[in-house]
Amino acid sequence: MTEQTEKKNPLRSKYCGGPHGLGDPDDLSLRIVEKDVLIAKKMRDIARTEKCVKEVEQFTECCKSNQILMTFKCKQETAALKECLTRWYQDEDFKAKCTKEYLEERSEYRRTGIPQKQRQLGSQRIGSSM
Repeated sequence: MTEQTEKKNPLRSKYCGGPHGLGDPDDLSLRIVEKDVLIAKKMRDIARTEKCVKEVEQFTECCKSNQILMTFKCKQETAALKECLTRWYQDEDFKAKCTKEYLEERSEYRRTGIPQKQRQLGSQRIGSSM
């Protein structure tokens, strides 16, 4: 990258720098898509798998047992699940925790160049070979 290019577009070095050209691993700023989409997705996934487990199970069972009529028969379970998820989406401490986790994962990716899914698969293989 030439010096003139960096002067014209200072953000280019911010998002294309680092050891693997993936961005600065120590940068803690967030793009709009990260705030509005990626962190929200992380919050939703964690809320469903860790925080609202009972509500998700009840909703799933109701849907399985009522199949075509689930829209009408599972209103109570749907409401309980929605309430639980909404409670966690609005929790500022939970949002801060998810943001911190996201930034740590992004920094690790920028440092190593290895995506999160590949790191998880690699650690599972190491654990199963022992």
